Amino acid sequence: MKPINVGLLGIGTVGGGTFNVLSRNESEITRRAGRPIRISVVADKDLALARQVTGGKTRLTDDAFAVVADPEVDIIVELIGGCGVAKELVLRAIENGKHVVTANKALLAMHGNEIFAAAQRKGVMVAFEAAVAGGIPIIKALREGLSANRIQWIAGIINGTTNFILSEMRDKGLPFATVLKEAQRLGYAEADPTFDIEGIDAAHKLTIMAAIAFGIPMQFDKAHIEGISKLEADDIKYAEQLGYRIKLLGITKRKHDGIELRVHPTLIPTRRLIANVEGAMNAVLVQGDAVGATLYYGKGAGAEPTASAVIADLVDVTRLHTADPENRVPHLAFQPDALANTPILPLSEVETSYYLRLRVEDKPGVLADVTRILADQGISIDAMIQREPAEGEDQTDIIMLTHLTREKHVDAAIARIEALPVVKRPVIRLRLEELDK
Repeated sequence: MKPINVGLLGIGTVGGGTFNVLSRNESEITRRAGRPIRISVVADKDLALARQVTGGKTRLTDDAFAVVADPEVDIIVELIGGCGVAKELVLRAIENGKHVVTANKALLAMHGNEIFAAAQRKGVMVAFEAAVAGGIPIIKALREGLSANRIQWIAGIINGTTNFILSEMRDKGLPFATVLKEAQRLGYAEADPTFDIEGIDAAHKLTIMAAIAFGIPMQFDKAHIEGISKLEADDIKYAEQLGYRIKLLGITKRKHDGIELRVHPTLIPTRRLIANVEGAMNAVLVQGDAVGATLYYGKGAGAEPTASAVIADLVDVTRLHTADPENRVPHLAFQPDALANTPILPLSEVETSYYLRLRVEDKPGVLADVTRILADQGISIDAMIQREPAEGEDQTDIIMLTHLTREKHVDAAIARIEALPVVKRPVIRLRLEELDK
């Protein structure tokens, strides 16, 4: 049977992994797809690198636009990254009637609505399993495996760099800056780690999952994003004492008045499986009304884990290449004309529990003043630690866990608490999720 011809744009880490896995497992992949899948042309600015990776086994060019215009190419695999030339190439490929496979989460989170609309008009597929959580098949699980369910919420450790840093901070009691340098030395963190440590990468991935889970358009600009760069080792230690671990979570929940879309450091009970995901691993917990909680765990990055997802998409597109476009799995799981306009809730309306750490003068009446302010906002305390001041010190830490309350009530309480003369530094506030229902 005639092979499916693939044009590969970018032969870096993931592109090289895709080429190698596709070559190594060629016969197995052909058996699954029903016809051979071959990379007929590779486009990369570094032709010497491309020649080294491919061993001269395929045609090479430094002109990606020629590849997306090539009538012999059936599927374009975009592994360039970013939202500049990659967007132009993807839209050009779609306009030329080619299917697209991409690992570009930023492109989809920010321009997915435009890209999917263009693909719908042209009757082509855009597949993106590799854009979220590397080799973990979470997109297929949400789009297909859980399609009988009304998804209630998703909570995911979806950035390996930050999970590695938090694991090291907890295990070794080291400050953030020290562990970040180690993560960069080991290759877990980029020279400029901003996208990872400030939660932007996780928010791109969460935006994609929320759209598929709830049948809504991509709305990255409405996500609340906090990273881990300001997290202190003391809070990791106190959380442990209270039976919790801190992870950078991407959380999206369906509520009666809208959808929560937020990324931030989160306390999770130590007994939860997801709390025990360590190092650079990823995990996504999905709660459906019929199936209950399901957990997806694995490598969220790397050449071959991500290549695994890219090739799975190639197999899917190959199987459905000649299928009626109306009978393919929709890009965002729901039929395009059935997407909902459910609003994304502002952070002030988010309801969760909280961890609060106060540095206060060690004197009578302080705790009474603080609890009175919390009570005025309808906030009740679930647990508390009051640390004994070190010898010679006149200040101490009070750590409180609250029951469920709204963010706006916590904001109001913190403003009043910080105005107390006995409170000596801004209140540390972290959110807490039980993840039990």
